[in-house]
Amino acid sequence: MLIFPCFLLLLYVSIFSSYSIVANTITSNKSITDGETITSPGGVFELGFFGNESRYLGVWYKNISSHNIVWVANKDRPLTDSSGVSRIDSHGNLVLVDRNGSLLWSSNISSTAPDSVAELLDSGNLILSNNNSANPDSYLWQSFDFPSNTLLPGMKLGWTLNDGLNRYLTSWKSETDPSQGEFTVGFENHLLPQIVVRKRSIKYNRIGPYNGISFSGAGEFRGVLYKPSFIFNKNEVYYEEEPADNSVIIRFELNPYGFFEHLTWDYQFQNWSLWYSLETNRCGYNMCGENTLCKFNYSNSMPDCECLNGYTPKSPKGWSLLNYSGGCVPIPQLNFGKEDKFELLPRVQLPDILHYWLNTSINLEDCEAECLRNFSCMAYANSDILTSSGCILWFDNLVDIQQFDDEGQDLYVRVGTLELESNKESKKKESRQPTDEIKIILPAVSALLVFGLIVGYILLNKTYYRKGRNIVNNQDLASSSLEEELELPLYDLATIATATNNFSLSNKIGCSTDGARNCNKKLSKNSRQGFQEFKNEVVLTSSLQHRNLVRLLGCCIQGEERILIYEYMPNKSLNSIIFDGTNSVKLNWKRRFSIIVGIARGLLYLHQDSRLRVIHRDLKASNILLDSQMNPKISDFGIARTFVGDQTEENTKRVVGTYGYISPEYAKCGLFSIKSDVFSFGVLVLEIVSGKTNRYIPHVDHHLNLLGHAWTLLTEGKALELMDPSIEDPVTLSEVLKCIQVTLLCVQKFPKDRPKMSSVLVMLDTDGLMLPWPKQPGFFVQDDLSATQNEALTRNDCDYAEVCERRMEFKEGQEVEVLYEKNGFKDTWYLAKIYRLYSA
Repeated sequence: MLIFPCFLLLLYVSIFSSYSIVANTITSNKSITDGETITSPGGVFELGFFGNESRYLGVWYKNISSHNIVWVANKDRPLTDSSGVSRIDSHGNLVLVDRNGSLLWSSNISSTAPDSVAELLDSGNLILSNNNSANPDSYLWQSFDFPSNTLLPGMKLGWTLNDGLNRYLTSWKSETDPSQGEFTVGFENHLLPQIVVRKRSIKYNRIGPYNGISFSGAGEFRGVLYKPSFIFNKNEVYYEEEPADNSVIIRFELNPYGFFEHLTWDYQFQNWSLWYSLETNRCGYNMCGENTLCKFNYSNSMPDCECLNGYTPKSPKGWSLLNYSGGCVPIPQLNFGKEDKFELLPRVQLPDILHYWLNTSINLEDCEAECLRNFSCMAYANSDILTSSGCILWFDNLVDIQQFDDEGQDLYVRVGTLELESNKESKKKESRQPTDEIKIILPAVSALLVFGLIVGYILLNKTYYRKGRNIVNNQDLASSSLEEELELPLYDLATIATATNNFSLSNKIGCSTDGARNCNKKLSKNSRQGFQEFKNEVVLTSSLQHRNLVRLLGCCIQGEERILIYEYMPNKSLNSIIFDGTNSVKLNWKRRFSIIVGIARGLLYLHQDSRLRVIHRDLKASNILLDSQMNPKISDFGIARTFVGDQTEENTKRVVGTYGYISPEYAKCGLFSIKSDVFSFGVLVLEIVSGKTNRYIPHVDHHLNLLGHAWTLLTEGKALELMDPSIEDPVTLSEVLKCIQVTLLCVQKFPKDRPKMSSVLVMLDTDGLMLPWPKQPGFFVQDDLSATQNEALTRNDCDYAEVCERRMEFKEGQEVEVLYEKNGFKDTWYLAKIYRLYSA
């Protein structure tokens, strides 16, 4: 009687054991196909296939709503269908094959292990071991030794010196393409390890050498939510971390744009929160050039470059245009000798470890003496600040020194004798008394000065009668100066006039004599833009290089004419399509979404990635040009501004821009920042989605503008009603809804609530991401037009008098949105007509 129950029990145990192996491991008897997965014992991670047209084998978080891929096997050899199989082969390797049995990826172990088992651990580590051994030393292979773009807790970033194993991260090509991207991050230099991000083979960013406590200039990289550790001995050089609390989920990621970011999972908002980025509040690698100090204030987004003491800019003209890449060179005839002194630079990231000497046994005083003995030694510092010992000497040019407010370490830079002697001479001159020769010459000089003033007064009066001619001459001189400053062709006016049939309206797009197609922008003689604005656009457009920025081919400055020559854009501007009922059908949803992402990438470049950190200030549909493939190009930098020094924002008394796109803080207080461009971007995206301008009043029973109408529909769960009806299928409704929610995050009333463009791109590129709920947008309410349309504004009508005093760039009688106080309610925007402009 007991035989049959025992048989059933054995059968149950056998089935359960088999199920456990299927759920957690891959063996020689059990493989997984596309659609099947294995899960780590605690259900933290999952291994399986992912992707759309291309299929990959990878590991991702199982119980997090944003299933971020943390490891990919066949990143450069994707499957083209769902026929993939992952199994253990006859040699004990974990392999991936397609329907024809062709090998796409292998663990490639050196020895044969037919009884090997592949298991996914709760750490996210995919291991290959004999008989499912839990001892890490017995692993035949592990995915942690071959990272993709993510560093997980317990994973090592660095070197094993005895076998030459180098663990480094490689970015994806894009947010959806896991193939090898342009960026890598890992350790350089076994004697003085430092973390370096490279773009292909070129250094892109770095954290300075290890100094006994942390990495020079690492700042928040030291961690608060996690416990970092750095192992540095004769066998290994690596960094790893563990969360300070087991409930905290953390990871490092190298994204496709080269940002090395530390992320933590936000349980409340169900998304990844950026804790630290290597690019945050830092200068890019050698951004200011050699022998410079790059200061980057935490509240700013633009570096402040200065030459080290005893050096001068290599290209003064370049520095005047905020192009510091040439760096600095020693002052002519600067001598270095044993009498030199050293200037202390506190709180810096130490220079790059290029030409150096290291001695770990001497103190700082002996280090200075060693540097003095060698005239090629330019700086020194402690190698270990924990024990205040060790010595590093730098020779030749000093590269990539960055200074911070509250981190970094001391660096001592050599100051030559010429600099010291010049200071002594200047002090001597200050103490000298006038000689008898000066007393004799002084009256004669005074007489000549009086005579010069009289002659100058006569000539100045004559210039009033020749003002027009002088303006032409000055602009010709400016043209010559501009040609010297920029490597940009200057075209003759006659050539451009011929190409455009004397600027005929029927021939707005002209051809140059060599047959190349281009677009000419001719400023009207009545334009309020002067030569400075024109020069600003030339300098910025020629200095910025990005696929989503229009390319400037040349310019013309002749007489009173100011002409810009851009690359040819066959599809003209965005507003000529999306606001035209006939042309709007050319843009299906896929193209519109691609345009939105392209504009976002262009803005991110302007705000964060370019050498010149630029605020556009006039982002709108008519300033987005479209090439033959409908790729967007941001244009018109005439009123753009760059941020320098310790600025986080700037105040101007001359508010310029376009009604409907200007942010509230800019129009009201004259304050602009990168968040002003974010607001304009939000307006622009909503116009692309809806096909309507922000001034459009969708309903006769209320006076909300497009932003207010969009926010109301979102709160009512009807956001998709905003979508342009001319958009033809197929439409990805989730993307449409995401764009509407992102745009409302961008147009929130207060700048601090708006996301940066880096966050905007993450939101646009990431599927399934839980987005924050937007607050009420700026310019939400508009009063009854009939009650305000005929009112002339006075100083008492303004909420802030400066609004009337800023000589706003609008013509008399033009409808504009102006902030003023009515019935005691502030921060309310009304549509009114301007009948006269007030000035201070």
